[in-house]
Amino acid sequence: MGVASDDVVVIEVAKWAGEPSVVTVNCPDQTGLGCDICRVILEFGLCITRGDVSTDGRWCYVVFWVVKLSASMNIQWENLKNRLMSICPSCFIPFYFDLVNPPTSAQVYLLKLFSVDRKGLLHGNNIFELLVSFLSLEIGLLIGAKCDADVTQVLCELELLIHWVKVSTTPDGRVVDLFFITDGMELLHTKERQDETCERLIAVLGESVNRCEIQLAEDFQQGVSSLPPVAAEELFSMELCDGEFCSQALSPDMKKLKKANVNIDNSLSPSHTLLQIQCVDQKGLLYDIMRTLKDCDIQIAYGRFLSDMKGSREVDLFIQQTDGKKIVDPVKQDILSSRLRLEMLHPMRVMIANRGPDIELLVANPVEMSGKGRPRVFYHVTLALKLLGICIFSAEIGRHTTSERQWEVYRFLLDDGLELPLANSQSRSQIVDTVRRTLMGL
Repeated sequence: MGVASDDVVVIEVAKWAGEPSVVTVNCPDQTGLGCDICRVILEFGLCITRGDVSTDGRWCYVVFWVVKLSASMNIQWENLKNRLMSICPSCFIPFYFDLVNPPTSAQVYLLKLFSVDRKGLLHGNNIFELLVSFLSLEIGLLIGAKCDADVTQVLCELELLIHWVKVSTTPDGRVVDLFFITDGMELLHTKERQDETCERLIAVLGESVNRCEIQLAEDFQQGVSSLPPVAAEELFSMELCDGEFCSQALSPDMKKLKKANVNIDNSLSPSHTLLQIQCVDQKGLLYDIMRTLKDCDIQIAYGRFLSDMKGSREVDLFIQQTDGKKIVDPVKQDILSSRLRLEMLHPMRVMIANRGPDIELLVANPVEMSGKGRPRVFYHVTLALKLLGICIFSAEIGRHTTSERQWEVYRFLLDDGLELPLANSQSRSQIVDTVRRTLMGL
């Protein structure tokens, strides 16, 4: 199977600000392809406002209307097209390869940045965005520094696949940033790619960076998050009471999320089940729906997604089981309906807990069956904390396994501040609410 033609993925970039761009994917079908497409679109900082999906089981045609999550974002449209083509079944051959110096599988590299310490280094306007859109994002990290938008912004722009990070401040006021990364383009083994990466980082960070180095890392292993039993039980337990989920209570202005409605109808089609969803629109909603269907081995034959000006979302999907049959078992219908409502109400879990004498912010999101986590979580959490004026003393990201699924867990030790004293219960509620609202785009 060779590299597909340019017709596999077509992107029509909006000519005017505020107008949506149109992403069209036309390729062989496979279960979960819709989820993969939505994840890549979300990873590039785009929100799907409208969509049409159709397939005959062998070939699919997908059209998504997308807008930027932030008007100031610089979308790398050619990179987006290449990433989408790489996940299509007809495009398994990498688009970036070096015949002279072929890379080995999943090489992990250590990126070192030596810079001047300053408040907010991890959560700023440049680093995270640059790195993430240049290389590709999947995080599992440990950081020991104050938050700043510079790191997070550049990481997003460079599409960096991050597996672990450590940031420390030396006694003389210098900062050493260690990023364990892999390159989605599979070119980081070349000197040209390394030089390009360092040059872009230094260009964005300016005089604050003294030196940038990239070298092959050895014996790297993904971290596992060891949560206290009490914190884990509160973070992951969800119960359905009187039609609403009791744990992880929302603030009053977010109670409208509880109005999400899921309807399953088998009367309109002889071969497909109609799944209808009406809910409040939120960031990554289609990804959460598609991810849930993918994990439940549900195939989509036809789908339409619409948003209105009042912030509501309507989703109509004609679906089947992988055996080609409708979903007629009431138990399976209830499980699917409850799972979808849970993902719409709490796609991510957020809470504050005590960690010895320190205050810890915990954020968790479910990991796909394929092992992939949700994009841009670290970026949006640090953004929310910056808006609140709260700095991060340290952070780590690892995996946690419950009886039902695996989770990606972000743990942030917070520095106490004058505006929002962390010992105050009202301040803690405000932090949790702001982080959740930022993650969900509300």
